[in-house]
Amino acid sequence: MSGSDSIVIAGAAQAGGRAVQAMRSAGYEGRILLIGEETWLPYERPPLSKALITEGGGHEAVHLHAPDYYETHRVETLLGAPVESIDPAARTVRVDGADIAYDRLLLATGARVRRLPAPGADLPGMRYLRTLDDSFAIRDALVPGARVAVVGGGFIGLEIAASARKRGCEVTVIEATDRLMGRAVAPEIGAWFAAMHRSKGVDIRLGAGVERFGGTDKLEHVTLVGGEEFPCDLAIVGIGIIPNSEIALEAGLTVENGIVVDSHGRTSDPHIWAAGDVANQPSVLLGRNLRLESYENAQNQGTAVGRNMVSDETKPHEDRLWVWSDQFDVNLQMIGVADGYDAIVHRGEPTEEGFAVFYLAGGKVVAANTINLGREMRSIERVVAARAELSPDQLADPSVNLRKLIRG
Repeated sequence: MSGSDSIVIAGAAQAGGRAVQAMRSAGYEGRILLIGEETWLPYERPPLSKALITEGGGHEAVHLHAPDYYETHRVETLLGAPVESIDPAARTVRVDGADIAYDRLLLATGARVRRLPAPGADLPGMRYLRTLDDSFAIRDALVPGARVAVVGGGFIGLEIAASARKRGCEVTVIEATDRLMGRAVAPEIGAWFAAMHRSKGVDIRLGAGVERFGGTDKLEHVTLVGGEEFPCDLAIVGIGIIPNSEIALEAGLTVENGIVVDSHGRTSDPHIWAAGDVANQPSVLLGRNLRLESYENAQNQGTAVGRNMVSDETKPHEDRLWVWSDQFDVNLQMIGVADGYDAIVHRGEPTEEGFAVFYLAGGKVVAANTINLGREMRSIERVVAARAELSPDQLADPSVNLRKLIRG
């Protein structure tokens, strides 16, 4: 493509940063302008709830590339200034009141935290985790002995709970449903993680809703639905994220639970693509569209779409549907989507030494979890991808080589 072409990337996080890398690696010589709402260059989010809190470090501990990468690869950056609107007819984006022209546009605008609509949720001492600055602020507040309420028993909430305990805090997890990680794992796995957290000193409250937060000039206590009240110095809320798709909707793009894209990452406008947490993409494995909120998807889709935007021969992107979470010394990995399963099979005893769980629908393996058994994930991934019909006895026996069964 001509060196006079111009690509604008709206969103300077994981997907946008990987797209830049893919474009230059593919030989694109035109202008690349990377626009970000935050003041930081692209960085990885997984350490924000874990290592960055427990082990310390600054931006250098999580950035995608050294700062000189962008100058070396002739990538212009405009940080601290989000894209405000898009004019598809003129092929311009508006940033800080000025119009910037593009030939092709990548929307990697990500998502924002879902806010908790409870009285007192604006008191000093209330925190959410999404950005690097959020992580720094939470780390500073997690002093030994601090009383911490974590609202939300999903991945982020449980990872933060583990990090807070490692820093010597008293931690209570408040989850509105009757199990942990309810959208991602079977009730048995949620119960296992609840017991594991309790064994580490975390107070787990299931089926508990927050009625209000209270305090004079800062957060001092939380009241649950039903009237129970307990003191807290810090509350960290992790109840999900919302895709930043408003500017796409206003520009007339197809939006439904995120920006709808085809298998190559292109939106309903032929000059605009989308990738990462904001993109609602087709899944060949599932036979439907879905929006993925994962590190791997942001990385891989950002890379694939960035390459497709500058290549004559484009390739469809198909995510592995793989997610992981580290909590204390336990590594949870998930492959596939555990929707509509009618049976589960355990492989190995459910201990911290390591075990796996398979989710079956109509006799076919549709998803799996490993707990401290990551070394077997590649074989298990093949089973899920093949929608294999293996007997429960074969799946349950750790001595059975799953890879050989699939090859056979």
